[in-house]
Amino acid sequence: MLQSSLSQHLTQEFAMADLAFVVTVLAGFALVALVAKGVTKL
Repeated sequence: MLQSSLSQHLTQEFAMADLAFVVTVLAGFALVALVAKGVTKL
């Protein structure tokens, strides 16, 4: 019982880490796109 509970908790932690990573990558791409757009205006 303890083992399945622990593995479920770890899976949840990894899912949250994956979500945070994806959000960070998307934010990075958005930032690069905004900078590129600003540079083309110069």
